Amino acid sequence: MSKALEYSALESSSKWKHLPSPPGFTRQLIRRTVKAAASTAPAHDALKEKRAWDLAISPAKSLPMQAFMLYMSGGGVQIFSMGIVFMLLSSPFKNIAGINTAFAQFAPSTKSDAKAFTTLPGQKVVYILCNLLTLAVGLWKCRSMGLLPTGSGDWLAFETRTPSPDFSLY
Repeated sequence: MSKALEYSALESSSKWKHLPSPPGFTRQLIRRTVKAAASTAPAHDALKEKRAWDLAISPAKSLPMQAFMLYMSGGGVQIFSMGIVFMLLSSPFKNIAGINTAFAQFAPSTKSDAKAFTTLPGQKVVYILCNLLTLAVGLWKCRSMGLLPTGSGDWLAFETRTPSPDFSLY
């Protein structure tokens, strides 16, 4: 629910009330703009929804730049490449944890609780999927750097050996 500021109460107690009005200022113009502002609430909600979609796909928009940074960091395990991979792996978790706060500013004026998960559900699902895509790119880079245990040789410490069978030739 939008609240309009009421300045008429300030006019009677103001020490500046004897000043002339600025050029082009009329009281009728002010009343018309207040009425017009009340009728633009649906247009304002549509703009908020468009901005919410922009925020929802923003992680996917940043993927090309992050992929270029991963390419430029190389395939070795150095401090620079590890920093980029850490950033790429931690940012989706931070974004998903703060999803309700991020979308609260885009909640429609008809919603009472702007931070509820049911507010803008489509945009939030797309936002989560785009962040999971970013996480997948980070995990792919970890695999290509050899940081993820994907081969059978990575699990040799957990293999158990059976005792060798005893053979007797006599």
